Amino acid sequence: MAESPQIKNEFFILGVTSDGKQFRPSDWAERLCGAMSCFQPQGGRNSHLQFSPYVQPTLLEGVKAVAVDSALKEIEPLAYHFVCNFAKDNDLQVIEACILPEAGVA
Repeated sequence: MAESPQIKNEFFILGVTSDGKQFRPSDWAERLCGAMSCFQPQGGRNSHLQFSPYVQPTLLEGVKAVAVDSALKEIEPLAYHFVCNFAKDNDLQVIEACILPEAGVA
C-alpha cells in the first residue's frame, strides 16, 4: 500500500500592511529569510549560503512574501516566534496556505 504524502502546514507573510501599503525595503523577504538561514534540517558546512527550507522567499500574485513552514515551531520555537513577531510588529498581512488536491485525484 502506498504511503499518503505528508501535508505541510504553512502560512505566508505578505509584503503588504494591513492597510494595503507595500512594505519596504523591497528586499525585506530575502533579509528575513537570510536571518533564518541557519535553521536547516541538517546544517552543513555551507548552510549559511542557502535559505532554510522552513522560511522561503516567494511571490504571491506579484507580491513579495515569505512562506513559513510551521515545523519551525517544533524545531526552534524562538525562531518561529521571531518570524511571527516580525509580521506583527510591521503590521504585515498573514494568510494560511491552502493545500489543494492534485489534478485528477477524486
